[in-house]
Amino acid sequence: MIKQTPVLRRCISCRKTYDRKNLLKITKDHKQGIILQQGIGRSAYICKSKECYSDSKIKKKLQKALKTFLEPEFIDIFEKEIASYNNYPN
Repeated sequence: MIKQTPVLRRCISCRKTYDRKNLLKITKDHKQGIILQQGIGRSAYICKSKECYSDSKIKKKLQKALKTFLEPEFIDIFEKEIASYNNYPN
Protein backbone atom coordinates (compact mmCIF):
# COMPACT_ATOMS: atom_id res chain seq x y z
CA MET A 1 0.00 0.00 0.00
CA ILE A 2 1.29 3.44 -0.90
CA LYS A 3 1.29 6.07 1.82
CA GLN A 4 0.14 9.47 0.67
CA THR A 5 2.27 12.38 1.74
CA PRO A 6 0.37 15.37 3.14
CA VAL A 7 -0.16 18.33 0.84
CA LEU A 8 1.90 21.19 2.27
CA ARG A 9 1.19 24.88 1.76
CA ARG A 10 2.84 28.04 3.11
CA CYS A 11 1.07 30.65 5.23
CA ILE A 12 1.34 34.11 3.63
CA SER A 13 1.70 35.79 7.01
CA CYS A 14 4.24 33.75 9.02
CA ARG A 15 5.76 31.95 5.98
CA LYS A 16 5.71 28.57 7.77
CA THR A 17 4.72 25.39 5.97
CA TYR A 18 1.66 23.44 7.19
CA ASP A 19 -0.59 20.64 6.05
CA ARG A 20 -3.31 22.05 3.81
CA LYS A 21 -6.04 20.88 6.22
CA ASN A 22 -4.80 23.26 8.91
CA LEU A 23 -4.94 26.38 6.74
CA LEU A 24 -7.66 28.78 5.62
CA LYS A 25 -7.77 28.87 1.80
CA ILE A 26 -8.71 32.07 -0.02
CA THR A 27 -9.18 31.63 -3.76
CA LYS A 28 -9.57 34.09 -6.61
CA ASP A 29 -11.84 32.28 -9.05
CA HIS A 30 -12.21 33.83 -12.50
CA LYS A 31 -16.00 33.28 -12.49
CA GLN A 32 -17.09 33.50 -8.84
CA GLY A 33 -14.65 36.10 -7.54
CA ILE A 34 -12.96 35.62 -4.17
CA ILE A 35 -14.19 32.65 -2.16
CA LEU A 36 -13.17 30.84 1.03
CA GLN A 37 -12.18 27.18 1.45
CA GLN A 38 -13.06 26.06 -2.09
CA GLY A 39 -12.59 26.77 -5.77
CA ILE A 40 -9.92 26.50 -8.41
CA GLY A 41 -7.61 29.36 -9.26
CA ARG A 42 -5.00 31.55 -7.63
CA SER A 43 -5.01 30.78 -3.92
CA ALA A 44 -3.48 32.10 -0.72
CA TYR A 45 -3.34 30.27 2.59
CA ILE A 46 -3.39 31.61 6.15
CA CYS A 47 -2.73 29.45 9.20
CA LYS A 48 -5.25 29.45 12.01
CA SER A 49 -3.02 31.13 14.59
CA LYS A 50 -4.19 34.41 16.04
CA GLU A 51 -0.89 36.13 15.21
CA CYS A 52 -1.34 35.46 11.50
CA TYR A 53 -4.96 36.37 10.89
CA SER A 54 -4.80 39.42 13.17
CA ASP A 55 -1.69 40.75 11.40
CA SER A 56 -2.09 44.44 10.56
CA LYS A 57 -0.75 43.90 7.03
CA ILE A 58 -2.86 40.83 6.17
CA LYS A 59 -5.08 42.75 3.72
CA LYS A 60 -2.07 43.94 1.74
CA LYS A 61 -0.50 40.47 1.81
CA LEU A 62 -3.74 38.93 0.52
CA GLN A 63 -4.03 41.50 -2.27
CA LYS A 64 -0.46 40.81 -3.34
CA ALA A 65 -0.83 37.01 -3.20
CA LEU A 66 -4.13 37.02 -5.11
CA LYS A 67 -3.04 39.82 -7.46
CA THR A 68 -6.32 41.67 -7.06
CA PHE A 69 -8.07 44.41 -5.07
CA LEU A 70 -10.09 43.16 -2.10
CA GLU A 71 -13.55 44.64 -1.72
CA PRO A 72 -14.65 45.85 1.75
CA GLU A 73 -17.47 43.28 1.68
CA PHE A 74 -14.93 40.47 1.44
CA ILE A 75 -12.94 41.89 4.34
CA ASP A 76 -16.11 41.78 6.50
CA ILE A 77 -16.77 38.15 5.51
CA PHE A 78 -13.11 37.27 6.12
CA GLU A 79 -13.18 38.84 9.60
CA LYS A 80 -16.34 36.90 10.49
CA GLU A 81 -14.72 33.66 9.31
CA ILE A 82 -11.55 34.12 11.34
CA ALA A 83 -13.51 35.22 14.41
CA SER A 84 -14.76 31.64 14.66
CA TYR A 85 -11.21 30.27 15.09
CA ASN A 86 -9.57 29.70 18.42
CA ASN A 87 -5.88 30.21 18.98
CA TYR A 88 -4.47 27.01 17.53
CA PRO A 89 -1.04 25.94 18.76
CA ASN A 90 1.60 25.92 16.04
